[in-house]
Amino acid sequence: MTELSAPTGRETALVAQPRPDGSAPRALVLGATGYLGGRLVPRLLSAGYRVRVMARDPRRVEAFPWGDEVETVAGDATDADAVRSAVEGVDVLYYLIHSMGGGRDFEATDRRASQTVADAAAAASVSRIVYLGGLHPDDATLSAHLRSRVEVGDILLASGVPTLVLQAGVVIGSGSASFEMVRHLTDVLPYMPAPKWVRNHIQPIAVRDVLHYLLGAARVAPNVNRAVDIGGPDVLRYGQMMNGYALEAGLHQRAIASLPVLTPRLASHWVNLVTPIPKAIARPLVESLQNDCVVKDRAIDDLVPRPEGGLLPYRDAVRRALGRVNDDAIETSWQDAEVSGVPSDPLPSDPDWAGRLVYTDERTMTTTANSAQLWSVIEGIGGENGWYSSPLLWAIRGWMDRLVGGVGLARGRRSRSVVTVGDALDFWRVEAIEPGHLLRLRAEMKVPGGAWLELRATPEGDGARFDQRALFFPTGLAGRLYWLAVLPFHGLIFSGMAQRITAAAEHVQRDNPEPKAEAGRLAPEVPEVETV
Repeated sequence: MTELSAPTGRETALVAQPRPDGSAPRALVLGATGYLGGRLVPRLLSAGYRVRVMARDPRRVEAFPWGDEVETVAGDATDADAVRSAVEGVDVLYYLIHSMGGGRDFEATDRRASQTVADAAAAASVSRIVYLGGLHPDDATLSAHLRSRVEVGDILLASGVPTLVLQAGVVIGSGSASFEMVRHLTDVLPYMPAPKWVRNHIQPIAVRDVLHYLLGAARVAPNVNRAVDIGGPDVLRYGQMMNGYALEAGLHQRAIASLPVLTPRLASHWVNLVTPIPKAIARPLVESLQNDCVVKDRAIDDLVPRPEGGLLPYRDAVRRALGRVNDDAIETSWQDAEVSGVPSDPLPSDPDWAGRLVYTDERTMTTTANSAQLWSVIEGIGGENGWYSSPLLWAIRGWMDRLVGGVGLARGRRSRSVVTVGDALDFWRVEAIEPGHLLRLRAEMKVPGGAWLELRATPEGDGARFDQRALFFPTGLAGRLYWLAVLPFHGLIFSGMAQRITAAAEHVQRDNPEPKAEAGRLAPEVPEVETV
């Protein structure tokens, strides 16, 4: 497991307290592959907890550096049998899931999941539930997403299991959706016509301090069953947050004009177009900013002591987040969240295709570069490196996806140098990886069917063979018409892609004739070559 930044879990106020028999307590984390869960798990391990996680796809857990140090239960929070198995023998349960990007029935899904977990935790005599909810005013009409998070907290508080609900507002840290929204809005727009909520007061909190409170919550007294607010030391307007970011990023401060005509729905479309944040995530973020959201009291201080040195000010949190981005050391990202409404089943094995309609586009090329050099290009695909084919056509496809509410190309990739199962690469998701040989991507753009892209590097003689395969399983007539419509563009995109990837590998060969076959080495920029 990699070295952890603060909090590490080894702080005196955060280390695990042994059970009466002297054994280490067990923590169950629901949402372990998400932004905060992926950071909490290694710190729980460091604090001395035995950790169990529940995930729909255990392969995503295995891809984390701590994946082999935890016990994994396959399933989700709406699966009563899986939840009952997961909570057995658990001392503290962390509930870090919610349907931020869910469909129209997300409130019912959240309600069913939280009630399932509450019932199972009570039956298993779990000692403590910790839930991360949303900071909100008591006297305002809440958005559907924020209202759902409050309801989930109420269900857990009524479970009979002592529950601590931590209500946080805007979380600032490398890879957080809130930070990325601030960052991209400020980077892109020197002058900003903005919704009226830029004038609202907000109390952001550093991700470091959220993790501190999550770890400390496991040790609160057993009679505590309540919701408490958590927030950093600064109360700011959203516009001040943007200009605080600008100062830390070395940019000029932005002129911001508040416009009353931008409704939350219009504003979420605007954020979707200007930033990498897709509409499904932008809308709940925007809706959470419609009211002043500040900490009502500091009751949390009576339950969990503050971090050593105090809570991190906003600009310090921004400075740390920017440092992580620049060092390519983002621990987890909002990109790790699964996208609702897109196929999530893995690619069927070839024999399972019998009787099913599938369209394929297959390309094979040989290169004088060896397989390690070819693999270094394959593993670095997407994000800043692009897709080694017509940038204009890829950009058009990305914008088409954004316009219908998809993630688009702007999502990029979490790390410039490392790719693992579950990572997002623009509008693809890494479904499988065999280091040095295979990268399989599942499409998360809005398409009428399921789409995959496979890239393979295989040694051949003194060089290597590059195999590229695109597959599309259409859904109904719309799927068939979609494939026919994009077929002419595939001839340009996929043939050019195969040519440029092998050309890039040969460029690596010229620069470094004997590269180490290590994961994550990005290919350098390559000169433009003519595509077919």
